[in-house]
Amino acid sequence: MTKSVNAEAARLIKNAIQDPESYGITVQSDRRGVVVDAGIKAPGGLLAGILITDMCLGGLGKARIDYHNYGGDCLPSVFVETWAPAIATLGSQYAGWQIKTDDYFAMGSGPARALALKPKVLYEKISYQDQSEEAVILLESDKLPTQKALDYMCSECRVSPENLYVVVAPTSSLVGSIQIAGRIVETGIHKLTEIGLDPKTITFGCGYAPLPPVHPNSAKAMGRTNDAILYGGVTDYTVTCDDDEFLQRTVAKAPSSSSRDYGKPFYQILKEVKFDFYKIDPNLFAPAVVTVNNAKTGFTYSSGKINDSVLKDALGLRKA
Repeated sequence: MTKSVNAEAARLIKNAIQDPESYGITVQSDRRGVVVDAGIKAPGGLLAGILITDMCLGGLGKARIDYHNYGGDCLPSVFVETWAPAIATLGSQYAGWQIKTDDYFAMGSGPARALALKPKVLYEKISYQDQSEEAVILLESDKLPTQKALDYMCSECRVSPENLYVVVAPTSSLVGSIQIAGRIVETGIHKLTEIGLDPKTITFGCGYAPLPPVHPNSAKAMGRTNDAILYGGVTDYTVTCDDDEFLQRTVAKAPSSSSRDYGKPFYQILKEVKFDFYKIDPNLFAPAVVTVNNAKTGFTYSSGKINDSVLKDALGLRKA
């Protein structure tokens, strides 16, 4: 039986709530639900960022901080692996739920999506629906959710308020930087799925991306977090596929370099489309490097490369 991503994530966040000082979080718990500040007023930090990344993977993956060389500079990086790729990433981690009421807006990611089926078509593709009395969600926002937003999430997930766990982390925070760079494997799986690969054939996934330096401007922070994946993200997947020619063609189209918008910092691209996120070529949202090993045939296909020059410029890296 497949594990419940919400039950696994609830176990992780409950452990952190027992020791908020070590995680740099603050917790509000009342009849409205359990709300965790992981970077608005609370300091957050590395420990919280790793835990929240694991939480978003529904306990079906692990993250850690590592170091990698990017054009001669050794930078901290977020490394992620998952042994249940489709469910952990598309079924949980993917930021696929707009939490929208007349007094609040945030992008929602994490296990609660599997209860609300946001978006439903994605859960049909991976053949997964969670059953849990607890719901766990991460909101990318610089504001804590309102009562209407909490009521909306409880209703969509069909859970009582005391069983709703809401973690909030702004993009312009250390936790935000860690958990977004920690989407490196998910970003690759989402792109591969969009261009025709059945996500259920992916049996293992791992990857890393540089940890984006925190920027106080939320739009520029969003640019950096995207650039870390688009120009510095490296992924590796194991699949079971009957058609090597199809797999080779698919991998060739998988990296971010396949996009017409490739080659400029994401913030610059965003400015050029007047901050209309949906005008950006969707092919851009992919790792810099995608490698896929076919366990059925033994062949491995790889495409893309790290773009050191754009990456360093986008991350604001300067020599002292």
